[in-house]
Amino acid sequence: MPTSLGSRIPLASLIQTLAVAEHLSFYRAAQALGTSQSNVSARIKALEQDLGILLFERNTRGVRLTEAGRLFVERVAAGVDQLDHAVKTAGMVASGECGGMRIGIHALTPRSFLAELIAQYREDHPGIDVEITEGTAREAIMQLRAERLDVAFVAGAPELPDCHTRPIWTEPLVAVLPQDHRLAGQSAITWSDLVGETFLVRHGGTGPQVHDHIVLRLAGRWPAPSILRFDVGRGTLLSMVGQGFGVTIVGAATALLPTTGVVFLSFADELEPVAFSAVWLPSNGNAALKSLLNLAGTMGRKGDSRS
Repeated sequence: MPTSLGSRIPLASLIQTLAVAEHLSFYRAAQALGTSQSNVSARIKALEQDLGILLFERNTRGVRLTEAGRLFVERVAAGVDQLDHAVKTAGMVASGECGGMRIGIHALTPRSFLAELIAQYREDHPGIDVEITEGTAREAIMQLRAERLDVAFVAGAPELPDCHTRPIWTEPLVAVLPQDHRLAGQSAITWSDLVGETFLVRHGGTGPQVHDHIVLRLAGRWPAPSILRFDVGRGTLLSMVGQGFGVTIVGAATALLPTTGVVFLSFADELEPVAFSAVWLPSNGNAALKSLLNLAGTMGRKGDSRS
């Protein structure tokens, strides 16, 4: 298949043509480009021969563009600008300075570690378009594997053979009770205190993991826990607790939400806080992801030093 003439023209010839058109002088164009006048003159003469078009009229006072040359230079200048923009943009994407970042989360509570992480990342990397998707850990992992997310932040430390995982931050687990509950005045409670309670959990967010944790902690207790699942947001679930539908358990960051009618109590027998981890595919080459993980690690270490 024959190639077009445009694909065979050296870029250097086009750059030198633009320089001569700008300076209207082979000598000054050569000086600006750091090359010899003879080199510039020879390249442009060869280009004119290839094109079969006279680009410049030469005389003793210098050169000027022909009408065909003017149109050619206009189009070339636009193309070179686009090429320059493409090169710069590609470099910025490769270095993580621009591009996109798709993040899967369980929730985004104001003033929580995750909210502060994303806010700091967007401040540090204004050229990155951050897209946030909320859902369960299972949904996030499925989207990761389908390459629709770059990273997911999930509760726990999942063992996934096809994914990289890294613990980022921790939160104590707390119980949420109506403010008029019989235990509301205590400074802390135990799981034994909650035997016989009705637990409310969400279908979304960390709901499935909360459900499994309740079952694990109350296994073998009598009566067995009653766990009701609702397709609602966290705010609605907390309101339902306040209205006496039951109790629930959450990470301590949820206590940062403006709520009325409920109390948050720590567990005396939950010795370890809940870990939250970043999960991503080993094949993900997005440079912006590396920047986010580095920032998460730095902020997580600072948080540990304050605790």
